Amino acid sequence: MKLGKSIATLALAALALGVAGGALAADAVKIGVYLPLTGQNAFGGQLELEGVQLANKAMPTVLNRPVQLVVVDNKSDKVEAANAVKRLVERDKVHAIIGTYGSSLAMAGGEVSEKAGIPAVGTSCTNPLVTQGKKYYFRACFIDPYQGAAAATYAFENLGFKKAAVLMDMTNDYAVGLSSFFTRSFKKMGGTVVANLKYSSGDQDFTAQLTELISKQPDIVFMPAYFAEGAIIMKQARELGAKFRLMGADAMDNPDTVKIGGNAVEGFLHTTFPYDAGMTNMSAEAKAFTEAWTKAYPNKETNVNGALGYNTYLLILDAIKRAGGTDAAALTKALAETKNLPTALGSLSINATHDAEMPVGIIEYKDGKRTYVGEVTPK
Repeated sequence: MKLGKSIATLALAALALGVAGGALAADAVKIGVYLPLTGQNAFGGQLELEGVQLANKAMPTVLNRPVQLVVVDNKSDKVEAANAVKRLVERDKVHAIIGTYGSSLAMAGGEVSEKAGIPAVGTSCTNPLVTQGKKYYFRACFIDPYQGAAAATYAFENLGFKKAAVLMDMTNDYAVGLSSFFTRSFKKMGGTVVANLKYSSGDQDFTAQLTELISKQPDIVFMPAYFAEGAIIMKQARELGAKFRLMGADAMDNPDTVKIGGNAVEGFLHTTFPYDAGMTNMSAEAKAFTEAWTKAYPNKETNVNGALGYNTYLLILDAIKRAGGTDAAALTKALAETKNLPTALGSLSINATHDAEMPVGIIEYKDGKRTYVGEVTPK
């Protein structure tokens, strides 16, 4: 009899704990994270995830509720990106979504979050189409027209180059968009674009394109590639004796650019987000990120991708606070009204098209080192 009572008592206690645990889980703010953790874009996605996780560790609660991250690998694939968001929405019942690295992936995932009415914030997806016509999709980065124009402005105004060429991945929305905006801006300022050559993702031999570029004798070649392909292009260009400068965009901002490119990276330029561990006049927010990253990842350099992941989490938490909760409509409204939010990448505001407004930084590789040379305002 006593044994029976004991079992009954334990059963009731277990039930009570289960109910309490369920209430605690239900009370959590669930933020979905879909990033490329495998595949072509894995390195960038992994760095951004580390930034998100670092921010979650520093700010684990909001409005006295624990924040739970639900991470899904989109595998650098458009179909997988859409499936990842569908899982986060339907199975995991997230309140908001972070992601993703890569514009084509964000466009695929964005269609799903938009249909579901779940607010999402992209990390480093810079193609204008990501947020175009979207009510629920935002981004914590600047867009390609702004970045492409900034690259053209720096080449034409700061470096004094009048003759440019373009080498782009024709299968990548990010590369196609940036190339178009660079070309348009460079011509508008009075420059000449002497060649517009193409390749496909996964190509390893760029000899034909580079040989033609050498024959056109441009001052600078704009190649908005991902870091691995970009580094290979640089090496092959130098092996062929190319004298022109090479310039890329934010996807080249990766610690492995120098490791892969070696001496060929000397003089290489690229646009980036306005953060660098060695920058002068670092803001309090940038210092906080730098110190937190160095403590958490002592064997890994601070980087822009990590800062973007960190910022995106911060942006969502700030909106949740102002919204007073996780209601989708209220959270979406709060995100849209974000103005002058201090971040590791400078003061961030969300404009009418749901895009972040912030400065554009310029990196130059000198003596084998990534050097932050300043910021540029596009014309």
